[in-house]
Amino acid sequence: MGSENRDFWAGHDDDPDGRIDTSIPHSARIWNYWLGGKDNFPADQQAGEEYARTFPGIIPLARASRDFIGRAVTYLAADKGVRQFLDIGTGLPTENNTHQVAQRAAPASRIVYVDNDPLVLVHARALLTSKPEGAAHYLEADLHQPDQILTGARQLLDFTRPIALMLMGIIGHVPDDATATRIITTLIAALPPGSYLALYDGTSTDQAFLEAQQGYDDTGAAPYRLRSPDQIRAFFTGLEFVDPGVVSLPHWRPDPSPLPPGTVEAYCGVARKP
Repeated sequence: MGSENRDFWAGHDDDPDGRIDTSIPHSARIWNYWLGGKDNFPADQQAGEEYARTFPGIIPLARASRDFIGRAVTYLAADKGVRQFLDIGTGLPTENNTHQVAQRAAPASRIVYVDNDPLVLVHARALLTSKPEGAAHYLEADLHQPDQILTGARQLLDFTRPIALMLMGIIGHVPDDATATRIITTLIAALPPGSYLALYDGTSTDQAFLEAQQGYDDTGAAPYRLRSPDQIRAFFTGLEFVDPGVVSLPHWRPDPSPLPPGTVEAYCGVARKP
């Protein structure tokens, strides 16, 4: 960790503003629970169990999402030469975070994580551990304010060189389609040609998934909008798809295996800005 990162943390206490309410389930902590992590509380565990009882497919979906992130980042860093990543909606650190995957392929990679979750802020120390050749930064900002994100990111990334914009399981937090499209369009417009969008989100094609999500939303936690594959595909308008286009998570450039990939209720894609 460079001196600039130590300066960032100087004087910061865990949850200094008392913003973390452990009595209300939180999507990042529930996701952490489904992935077998330890950064969750009884309210998250209970909500996660109830969700999985209604829709058991959520656990393989969570694992498939982590696998997709790993494959997408490896592809972009190792095969396409991308050295800058803007990862919005970071969530809680687990294994194979974006900077770890990117810097295994290219140690000089620079990563900016963006989130507005106070619990993620507490754990940002782990996210900011970078290889000395590269950098990993944390920017506290809200997805609904893309101009603010871009202002902060411009201080940390070179916007004259390609950047991979990562929106992994985050756009569902923007229920209105027009607003979601505006946010993505604003972010993509600021990136130079040769940049990429990597995105996945849950789909609305399974009734049990819809029921489980409605039950979660009814707890008072931040709601999440499931969309159709066509709606997810529309977020890539104007970009050039990397094969195989928008597909279920396990079907995006799967690792070699004697078994065919399964299917989960989430679709993903990677596309290039011409």
